[in-house]
Parts: sequence; structure tokens; C-alpha cells
Amino acid sequence: MLTERHVEIFVALAEEQHFGAAAQRVGITQPPLSQGLRRLEALLGVRLFDRTRGVALTDEGALLLPHARRALAALAELREAGARERADGRRLRLGLAPEVPPRVAAAVASAPVRAGERGRLAVVTAPTATLLSETAAGRLDIAVVQHPAVLHGLAAGRVVLFPTWLLSPADDPDDPDGPDGRDAPAGTRGLPVAVRPREEAPAAYDLFVDTLASRGRRVETVTVSDERAGLALVAAGQAVLVTADHTLTADGIERTRTVDPPLPLRLRVVWDSRHPDGEETERTARLLVEALSLQAASLDVASSLDVAAARAAR
Repeated sequence: MLTERHVEIFVALAEEQHFGAAAQRVGITQPPLSQGLRRLEALLGVRLFDRTRGVALTDEGALLLPHARRALAALAELREAGARERADGRRLRLGLAPEVPPRVAAAVASAPVRAGERGRLAVVTAPTATLLSETAAGRLDIAVVQHPAVLHGLAAGRVVLFPTWLLSPADDPDDPDGPDGRDAPAGTRGLPVAVRPREEAPAAYDLFVDTLASRGRRVETVTVSDERAGLALVAAGQAVLVTADHTLTADGIERTRTVDPPLPLRLRVVWDSRHPDGEETERTARLLVEALSLQAASLDVASSLDVAAARAAR
């Protein structure tokens, strides 16, 4: 197996052009250096040095040298980065489902910092199904996913419900129930509901569609890549959209609180309690659960006030 030591021996010998000096440079005696060089040449299947002319690189050795130098430099940078990371505290790899509103995502990501935890943060956004598999595989530490979902043995915090709004064309002629949205949930306005692909979160998708169909009417859906695409369809008068992002809107779009049937966005924090840093990860996960709950409560109060103000203005 090719190791870093093999590469170090090769580069040292190529630059020093002397077996004794190269051995001293890498901190070994000359016999192990010669053995290491022979092992490297056997692994590569080429001769790297011409011993008949002192210690001279062959054509193959000259070709390998710049690559070997870059490899050693990359390994040194990796070690330095690891040292900086350890000095700064552990790195938290956080995954967020795309349905998490931006304000909520920011509050969740900053929760460990506000609690005094040191460390670096790496954030990725991916569908719930991907986040669950990445967390189970150890490539993510914690994720905020849609509920319900198959957790693959992961630990999970309580389910947190976020209020949602129905976005529909303001001049929708098929809206028979008025602007407050209490009696006209998505799926009953004669327009399809913009949804993300089912495979991203199958159980959550099925619950959403089943809730829409709870009044016994068929629900038409149109698949979109993200909420921006859904918003564009709403603006074009071709769909309605249910979103937990209270800032998402555009000209010509009506926003109403979804309350009947209840269509909350259900989120929960998941992590792998079997991780070597399981206790520390769980402590951080609990901070994220609290941050998620506080954001949900704040948005619920704000949306209730908006609904009350809209009714008072009628």
C-alpha cells in the first residue's frame, strides 16, 4: 500500500540526491530509506532513480516529482486545517430541509453560538430523505427534517408545528369563500397545489395530500423544484402554494393563514445517538429543538395577530 512515508522518501531523495542526506531529512537510517524506495518502485512498477549515475531521476521519476510534492503539500494543509478546527472547537455538520424558512434556519444554526458553544459550522440544505440517510451514515451530525419520516434508528426531538400560509392569485375567480382562508383551504380553489417531489419526503407528502383531501374532494398537484418556482406559478395564476415562509409573497398574490383543514409544517431535529460524540451531539441537538420551538411559537403569535387584524379591517 502506498503511504505518505513512501512519498516523503521519494521527494527527499530527489531533492537531496544523496541517500544519507535524504535519510537524515526524513528521520530514518539509510537501510529503511532504501527499502522504502524499493517498495515504492515495486508498487508503481517503474524505476524512479538511475543508480548508475549517482542518484539521478529517471524520466518516470521526473514525471512523478511534481505530483508527489503537491500530494505532500495537500496533506500538510489538511493537518493544519484539522489543528485549527480542534483549536476552535468541534465542527458541527448541520443539515436543513428546504422547507425550513430562512429566518428559522438562521435561528437554529446560531443557537449553539448563543449558548456559548465554540466550534465551526457547516450547513447543507437537502431533501428530508437525503438528510436522514446522511445523518445515519455519519456524514451529518444533526438535521432538521420534515415529519413524519422513517428515522433509520436516529434519535429525534419532539415534533414542532409551524403555521403556514396559502398563496393564491389575488384575482382567483374560483375562490368562493372569501379572503380570510378559513373555509377555502388549498386544493378547493380549482387550481393545483404546488408541491415538491414526493420522493424527497414520502410520508410528509402523503400526510399533506391526505389532509387536503379530507373534505372528500380530489386534490390536483403540480411538482415544483422549490418554493420560488411555486411562487412563480402562483403569480402566473396556475397554482396555489402552502408555505411556512411568512415573508414569501409577490405582487398579485394573496396570502391567507391556513387553518381549516390545519396544514402546519411539521419539523423535528434528528441525530445519531450512537456517534462517538453522542452526548455532546445530543446536547447541541436539544439546543436546536428549543430554538425551533421558540421560532414556531413566535410565528404562530405573529400570524394570529395578522389574521385578527385582517378580520377587523373587513
